[in-house]
This record gives sequence, structure tokens and C-alpha cells, in this order.
Amino acid sequence: MSFFEPLTDFEPTRQTLHLYSHALGVVPRAHGIAHPKWWHISLKPRPDGLTSDNIPLPNGGVLALRLDFHQHQLVLETSSGQTQSMSLQDGMTGTEMGEWVITAVAQHGITGDFAREKFESDEPREYDAAQAVRFFGVLSNVARTFEKHRAKLEGVVSPVQVWPHGFDIAFDWFGSRVERAEEHGKMQEFPAQLNLGFYPGGDPYFYSNPWPFEADALLGKPLPHGAVWHTDGWQGTKLPYSNLVNQPEPDAETKLLEYAQAVYDLAAPTLMA
Repeated sequence: MSFFEPLTDFEPTRQTLHLYSHALGVVPRAHGIAHPKWWHISLKPRPDGLTSDNIPLPNGGVLALRLDFHQHQLVLETSSGQTQSMSLQDGMTGTEMGEWVITAVAQHGITGDFAREKFESDEPREYDAAQAVRFFGVLSNVARTFEKHRAKLEGVVSPVQVWPHGFDIAFDWFGSRVERAEEHGKMQEFPAQLNLGFYPGGDPYFYSNPWPFEADALLGKPLPHGAVWHTDGWQGTKLPYSNLVNQPEPDAETKLLEYAQAVYDLAAPTLMA
């Protein structure tokens, strides 16, 4: 069995999962323990799917939401053992799934304003269970490989996490260099950083992008396994997923690790004070 399976015909199911992740994500966005880097709104991989952070309940205990790719359900569970679930295969629109989530958490005392615009869509949704299982197998292997690379890096690193905004999985390494940039209308200080991620939509690809991007120091430097420098719309590197598809494990994982290490070796010196 190949380490990275083809994701042919996955796009309709991906779009559904992307929208459902937004439906799930409005709860930690409004009621999670806020992290300054917004890590509280991301989903974390686990053996049966993707889970939110624990969300405090008003009267004690916690609640979490997850996309379960074994049972093909969106599951709510609390620390007291209560569970509720909704099938991912019922064709619910983004609006219907989001309203189900908001109604479900309200039964546990979590109420208030939610960012409904994140999930509101009345378009019919398609969910192919076989495609979802294949995707989760890919995602699990990506996460495992990212964790191997992450463990070798010194300094501050983020968790490996799936972002509802783009439905990509990534983590960040932070350098000691500090830059000023505008966010929410005011100038703030941010650490330089290098991410490693995987985007599964359309023509899937891995990416590793340093910020700030020092074009003079980086562009033109050789990259392994067909990876290229990318400057159209965003600046960084791109390794087509197709370059690693249908290769056995350890070859595919080794090539991904070599790509990640090569970009790190080139970019890290530019991100240190």
C-alpha cells in the first residue's frame, strides 16, 4: 500500500468537510480559551478524526467537537460522558450543520453570538465515505511525518493542526528575529517563522514558506524532489503532492522529510536575529 494515496475525485467531499469544519470551528472561536496565535480555533488530528480544543462549560467540565472519519459523524462529547452526533452522510448544507452544532452546544450552556457567516451556505453537499477514509489516511500520514520533522527543530514550534479557514494542515517554527507588521489596523511585533503544510484541494501540494521572505537569499537555491520556489500570490516553496503519490513508505516519507529539511536549512538563517 502506498504511503500517500491519490486524492482523485476528492474535491466535492473536501469542500463539504471544509464547510463542516467551519461549522464546528465557530464554537471554539467564540468560547474556547483564546490563544494569541489563534491555535484555539484549529482542529487537531487524532486516530479517529479531527477534534477541537477542549471548550470550558459554564458549570464545570469541558466539551469538544470532532469530525469522526471512522463513524462518519460530527460528534459532540463532554467530560461527563454525554455525547451527541450527526451523520456527515446526510447531505446537510453548511447552514444546517452549523445550526445543529449551535443548538447542540446550547444544551450544555454554551450560548451567545457565533460567526454564522463562516458556515452559512444552502448549497447541497456531497460526502463520499470512501473518499473521506482515503483522505484521512493521507492526512494521518502527513501529520505523522510533520511530527517527525517538528521533533527535530529547536526553539518554539506550534502544534500540527488543521485550519478551518483553508482546510490545510500545518505547523510553524519560530525564529528569533522580530518584525513589525500591521494586523487589525495597528502595527504589532511578530516573530519570524517558517511553516510546513499540506493543502489537499484541487491539485494538492505541500508547502514550506518563510516569513519574512528574503528573495535575494533564497530564490534560485536548489530544492529536492521536484519542489519549486513559488512567488505568484504567496511566497515560499511548493512540492506537488503528485510527486509523492503511489510511492511506498519509507520512500515517500523520506522525500517529504528531505524537502522540509532542505527548506529549513536554507530559510532558518534568514529568520534568526
